[in-house]
Amino acid sequence: MNNSIKISISILCADFARLADEVRKIEKSGADMIHVDVMDGHFVPPVTIGPLILKALRPLTTLPIDAHLMVEHPETMLNDFAAAGADIITVHAECYGRLKPEAAGFGNFPKEIAEIHGSKAKEDIAMIRSLGKKVFMALNPGTEVSLLDPLLPYLDGVLVMSVNPGFSHQKFMPAALSKIQYLSRFFKGEIAVDGGINDITGLEAVKAGATILATASHFFSCQNQSVCVQQLKTGNG
Repeated sequence: MNNSIKISISILCADFARLADEVRKIEKSGADMIHVDVMDGHFVPPVTIGPLILKALRPLTTLPIDAHLMVEHPETMLNDFAAAGADIITVHAECYGRLKPEAAGFGNFPKEIAEIHGSKAKEDIAMIRSLGKKVFMALNPGTEVSLLDPLLPYLDGVLVMSVNPGFSHQKFMPAALSKIQYLSRFFKGEIAVDGGINDITGLEAVKAGATILATASHFFSCQNQSVCVQQLKTGNG
């Protein structure tokens, strides 16, 4: 196993009534990053949190915070999340392309694209960089990974979704592994994977080439979260 594997803990399954305590648990566990899932009820069915929560988290931790924007119009939120203290801003490829017919329109999920509009994507990537933040682009399970090829030189990382985004406690989709393998052959940035990650699926993802494992329910259900993080880092279940 690669000792440089990073573990990113999503607060989606945290106890929001005790969020400061949950952040301290994440820090003590040896995790490397905090993942904040932002959902608007349009790009994905649920509505979660906005920049005010991230701003409240920022003074509680020195860990990098990734704002994962599962939102229909990310360009309207980039300044707010940058100002709130995000270190990484992750936008979705599906916001920058022609949606497949079955994914178009309000209430049709998951969002998937048949082609990408690179010029608009590059505008938002440049804006994120101008704000001093790293930029990742996420990819839903039904979107072809090769569509990202023209954008890869401009990205710090790619987030491969191994579930359809919106809800926790979903099962890992093995089809994500071929996307990770594809990226690992020539992409020099971080390759993150998010959805259904545990000690078994995490090992499979790392073997395929992932460098960041994002987990929510697995981490928060562990009795010993430090051991959980070490298992994910080392592959020793």
